[in-house]
Order: sequence, then structure tokens, then C-alpha cells
Amino acid sequence: MASPTTFRVDLDAIHANLATVRSLSGGRAVLAAVKANAYGHGLVPVARSIQERRSAEWLGVALTAEAEELRAGGVTLPLLKFTPTFPDELPAALHAGVTLSVGAADAVDEAAAAARAAGTVADVHLKVDTGMRRVGAEPADAVDLARRIADSGSLRLGGVFTHLPVSDVSSGEEFTRAELALFDDVVARIEDAVGPVEWVHAANSGAVLGHDLGRTTMVRPGIMVYGSYPDAETPPTRPLRDVGTWVARVNFVKRVAAGETVGYGRSWTAPRDTWIATVAVGYGDGYSRLLSSRGRMLVDGRSYPVVGRVCMDQTMIDLGPEDPSVRVGDEAVLMGTSGAERIGVEELAELMGTITYEVTCLITARVPREYFG
Repeated sequence: MASPTTFRVDLDAIHANLATVRSLSGGRAVLAAVKANAYGHGLVPVARSIQERRSAEWLGVALTAEAEELRAGGVTLPLLKFTPTFPDELPAALHAGVTLSVGAADAVDEAAAAARAAGTVADVHLKVDTGMRRVGAEPADAVDLARRIADSGSLRLGGVFTHLPVSDVSSGEEFTRAELALFDDVVARIEDAVGPVEWVHAANSGAVLGHDLGRTTMVRPGIMVYGSYPDAETPPTRPLRDVGTWVARVNFVKRVAAGETVGYGRSWTAPRDTWIATVAVGYGDGYSRLLSSRGRMLVDGRSYPVVGRVCMDQTMIDLGPEDPSVRVGDEAVLMGTSGAERIGVEELAELMGTITYEVTCLITARVPREYFG
């Protein structure tokens, strides 16, 4: 192993989770979000596997560069770019065959001009803002924008979509129902004005798991593809499979006397004579400093607390006062299962005061990804 830390990705688990998405979606097409390096799991390997097994019909990206990387990697599935595209990016996006998101008159005009210059008709999806208040057209403007797209001569209105900010929590049910009703009305008015729209989509993971999908023809899961519920409050209606296992090797074991301190800032003091193992992983790998003296790691089915501050490249764990069985070279599990013990991504997120999405997105490029399944 060239690196002392590795993130192992179970592709079978990804496909099992996508099968769960499909079973909940009533025959709708599936767009799998692979932006942000497939939520840290590896953009091209994950996308290729999805394509090979046909477990989704579309893929979703946030950057033109992500689309270019996928095309260079042999991925031919339709790609929707979720975010607005700057004018200087448009030629590259069109060359990569990206379906653009548009939500303003200027964006429509710029995309139309770029498509004419490229001698093509570009596929676009009209983004409608039903409550996220991030990007997208106001519902009152959506019909006029749809007509603008239809009349451009160089754009095709392939889809209409929105994004739901609180579909993953019970307190958001009323707001989400109102959003979906508004979206249904907007889509009906667009289709009255310009004709049928092939791809109508609103359902992120929270909506797939817990909402009526209405008149939509496609769903758009993200975090549930990678084995996590979108929020700790989301009712666990269907089991999801863990996808990632993060491991690192022990590189030192030493005896520490009671009263001695460990690590930067001397933030942890040994309460008794004990053994400390140093594990070759740190915040430079994406193992958050917020886990300092809070997290834990698993070695050979036993759980050991993180002590002291997480360093850039190394982290210390307390093995206890007895002569340890842990040796240099042993594998510590940072996220995953060892024996009967499990550290889920949701546990790390809770300790860090964040969401599961961020935990895996933080795993840096210097951590090799290994794939199986």
C-alpha cells in the first residue's frame, strides 16, 4: 500500500442504494448526483460503474470541469450541470455535451448565442426557484423563460426542475408539499405554453424517501446513493448500505506516564499510565481536527478514543494501560466496521457538528480510493 491511509468504496453498495431509489420512484428515471468527486467517493470510477450497470439514466455535476473529466473517462450518459454556467465556460460545456441549467433571461440568451456559435441545438433544463432562494427563475417568470428558450432557435427545453430545501425533515413537510404543488402548477402552465416537457424533476434524497413525487418523470438522489440519510431527523423508511470504509495504519506505539500530555497544545493529559498508538492520518487527509479528543478508531474489533489534537498527518489513540495487542502496521478503521464495532459516517458528522455530506467530501485527494464490488 503506497499510502498509509485508504478509502475503500463498495460499488455493489452504491448500486444497491440506487436500486432502493428506483423501487421508491415508481418507474421514474434516475439521475445520480456525482458532483464533488461523487461526494468524495471518486468521480470517474463511480460514474463508470453506474453507466456499466445501468443503475441510473442521468448523472449530475456542478462544474464544467467535472463534465469534461467524465467525458475524458469514457462516460457517455447524459449530464445535467446543476449550477449556472458562466459565459466563458459555455463553449467547453457544450463541447462536453452538457445539459445546461438556466434560470434567468440573460442565461438563456447567453446559452443560445453559444449554441449558435457552435452550430448546435443545446439541451437545457429550466430551473424554477420554489423556495430554496439560491438560483433559478421566479415561478411567475417561468413561462416567459420557457417561451424564450423555445423561440431561441438554438436551445431545446429538455426539462424543468426545482430543488427542495427541507424535504428531509418532518418539520418541513408542509413547506415541501406547498413547493411541490407550486411546481406542478408551474410545469402545467409551461406545458400549456410550449408543449410537453420530457424531464420534470424535483425529488432529492429527502423527497425520494418521504414525499409524493407528483407529476415528475425523474428523481435526483444524492446522499442516499452513498449510503446515508440526508438528515439525522429523516425517518429511516428504507435501509441503505454503507459505501465507504476509511482505514489508516498504525505507525508508532509508545508508553505514556500518568500526568504526561499528548499532542499539540498539551490538550490531553493521561489520567493513568497508558499506551498511545499513533495512526498515520490527519486533517491533511480530511480527518477533521474537530475529532480531537472526541472521535474514536477501531482496531481488530476494539474501539479506542482519539486523544489530543488531530495533527495534519497523524492522530493519536489511547490503547489503555495493559500491554496492547496493537502493533505498528496494524490497520485502524476510521469509518466502517471492524468485528462487531461500527463507526458510521453519521457518527463522525455528529461529532464534527456537520452533515454526512461534508464528512466524505473532506477526504482529500492524497487518500487513494480503492474499489470493489
